[in-house]
Amino acid sequence: MKIPNQIPIILGLLIATSCNTKNPTAQTTTENETDSLAPVETERGNTAYKPAFEGQTRIAAVKTKTPYQVDKLASSLTKPWAIIPLPDGRLLITEKAGVMQIFDETGLKTKTIEGLPKVDDRGQGGLLDVALDPAFETNQMIYWSFSEPQADKKNLMAVAKGKLNETSGKVEDVKVIFRATPAMDATLHYGSRLVFDKDGHLFVSTGERSIIEGRVQAQDLKSGLGKIFKMTKEGEAAPGNPFIGQEGVLPQIYAYGIRNAQGLDIHPETGDLWETEFGPRGGDELNIIEAGKDYGWPTITYGIEYGGEEIGTPPIQQKEGMEQPIYYWDPVLSPSGMSFYKGDAIPEWKNNLFIGGLSSQHIARIVIDGNKVVGEERLLVDEKQRFRDVSYHDGMLYAVTDQGNLYRIKAK
Repeated sequence: MKIPNQIPIILGLLIATSCNTKNPTAQTTTENETDSLAPVETERGNTAYKPAFEGQTRIAAVKTKTPYQVDKLASSLTKPWAIIPLPDGRLLITEKAGVMQIFDETGLKTKTIEGLPKVDDRGQGGLLDVALDPAFETNQMIYWSFSEPQADKKNLMAVAKGKLNETSGKVEDVKVIFRATPAMDATLHYGSRLVFDKDGHLFVSTGERSIIEGRVQAQDLKSGLGKIFKMTKEGEAAPGNPFIGQEGVLPQIYAYGIRNAQGLDIHPETGDLWETEFGPRGGDELNIIEAGKDYGWPTITYGIEYGGEEIGTPPIQQKEGMEQPIYYWDPVLSPSGMSFYKGDAIPEWKNNLFIGGLSSQHIARIVIDGNKVVGEERLLVDEKQRFRDVSYHDGMLYAVTDQGNLYRIKAK
């Protein structure tokens, strides 16, 4: 990974509130200039580990200058996990219990979609991500990830496809195309984010299931745990994958050494695959995922065990042959779903990355220059919500929270 020189970005903002017919507490911004801004993170880190390069953590803050508005469109969702826009601007939302909901652009629920395979919704499991086939407007096909029950209380992360029939409120011709084996008696760290590239190949993230038995398999190329996969629409290895033909290796593997990646998106200009993953206690990461690369978990990490113990004897943060994160957080962001801002309705947001924070209870705006983070801003802090997913459509951002809220952010 090449690290260019940091280019500082200094912006300003003043957050205010205004009345809104849909939501009396809608937020807006007004312009305000500032000379310099300290990093948004002011709390003490869990460790005193040194970053590998300047700007790898606690970058200077930025503030949005363009006035924008935040509307809470709905508050009736039940444990939502993913939100994606349909071509006409309506929103398709997954709920962990095993159904999908369709909302219109005003926040009105218009349809419940059923007919999906049974899920194991204990812990972090359930119905998870959803992605539209690149040819969705003509074939109505969707893809989704879920925790699939197995024998002896075990489960695994699976990916399925099917045809969305809105009229009947069901998904038809369901087919499971991929299973991240082995199954585990665990309820955490499924990964599960899905994103298509420009060639119609599907990237899939998997977690290492949190337990020690699964953790070590993040480095095992025969295991489906702790990986980024690249596959065809039928679940086969995408052409050109880095490990095709190697005996015993899963050919769908694109990258490995992943802890629990719940954020994936493709940069709208470079085409690079960006990923966020949970660290343990500290060390949440933002990575650019490249074919065949090892992202280090559990050998290297900027975090410690939840109980406070060091990871590794001795603990190390850098190792030859293992990729460094572009950026990391300590204390944690708890990064879940994310999206690049692809338009210019809010000009300074173009190509910025917006990441839902769970325990941190905000949306992180990440300003990027090349492959380096040059600014960070916290949005919607006053809402005090666990932001599970963020999606972009037509100049607007949409977000869902664990508490069941649906938000829209747009230029004022």
